[in-house]
Amino acid sequence: MDDSVKKNSDIREFIEALVVAVILAGFIITFIVQSFVVEGRSMEPTLYDGQRLFVNKFIYRFTEIKHGDIVVFRYPLNPAKKYIKRVIGVAGDTIYITDGKVYLNGVLLEEDYILEKTKRTWGPYEVPEGRIFVMGDNRNNSDDSRYSDVGFVLKETVIGKAFVIYWPLSNVKILKSPELNMAKR
Repeated sequence: MDDSVKKNSDIREFIEALVVAVILAGFIITFIVQSFVVEGRSMEPTLYDGQRLFVNKFIYRFTEIKHGDIVVFRYPLNPAKKYIKRVIGVAGDTIYITDGKVYLNGVLLEEDYILEKTKRTWGPYEVPEGRIFVMGDNRNNSDDSRYSDVGFVLKETVIGKAFVIYWPLSNVKILKSPELNMAKR
């Protein structure tokens, strides 16, 4: 085999590998996992501005959204914008906030992940069918379900569940959903 045939063969092999890689990456990003950059302080102390996360985009095809999950969803007033918040309530739950404390179905939540107690009173309201109630962990610096621009989030606008911080490398960790203290239904 002469050098020009080998060179053309190598180029073709490289292009084929590149095409397969691009198709595979497109499939993964579209259906399985997507990178997300945290913007702002609304999820402190759990997540910080500039951190990069992986979001599992297929998990909610097989399981329901759960209390405590950290989800990425499309902002209702501008679907091109994405928000990240913690799920506090799911359809049928009653939520209210008083004296800096959050109550889910009449039971006080023990929230060791929040920055500070909320200063705003809210509710009681029942989460409608097909929606979730979300809040940032930095309660006094979070545009979330307590405000009309976000409100109860449509489940179909949820992109996925944040499951790992991968950047910066000094902050790499798996994100786990805490068990929220809930009343029996």
